[in-house]
Amino acid sequence: MIAIIDYGVGNLFSLSSSLKKIGVQSVVTSNLKVIERAEALILPGVGAFGDAADKLRASGLADPVRQLAKDGKPLLGICLGMQMLFEKSYEYGEHDGLGLIAGEVRPLADYISNLKIPHMGWNSLNIKIDGCPLLKYTREGEYVYFVHSYCGVCRDKSNLVATTEYGTDVTAVVAKGNIFGTQFHPEKSGDAGLKILKAFAEMAR
Repeated sequence: MIAIIDYGVGNLFSLSSSLKKIGVQSVVTSNLKVIERAEALILPGVGAFGDAADKLRASGLADPVRQLAKDGKPLLGICLGMQMLFEKSYEYGEHDGLGLIAGEVRPLADYISNLKIPHMGWNSLNIKIDGCPLLKYTREGEYVYFVHSYCGVCRDKSNLVATTEYGTDVTAVVAKGNIFGTQFHPEKSGDAGLKILKAFAEMAR
């Protein structure tokens, strides 16, 4: 069973519906005991980093989720949830993240000047590191759906699994051991996204 962490931020219904579509049992929960019993965790997120980080801490789940991930439980951060895996974000100030991926979150505007922000729409994946279990069913060039104005910047390039091109190489997938993140929304990415969720669910078995 996969626990979708409910801390007041995220597109929880479409995510749980996508998992159900591929036959994966999940529960949307803020109950720590349920989260501890789950075989894998998904950290969703939409909106502003600082607000989401405050809500996760206020829920009492930030430290337990960090520790469960460090102890080896598979964790997938989606969109803002991926950004929260990093050490810090510079979205409207400076905010601490979970510190599970070395690096920081910066405005896309720091890197591009001639394209619309937010970056919104379908873009192809450029796989940088082969063998990532999250992408075991994913082919180079498959299209997925992005909506974001900020991007993760990995300090350790071994954590940068895939990028997409949007005026520059933008972080699309990060990974470190059992910890994964996608800047795009798998639950909004059609068959390509369902294959990524399927690959993640298999880690829970």
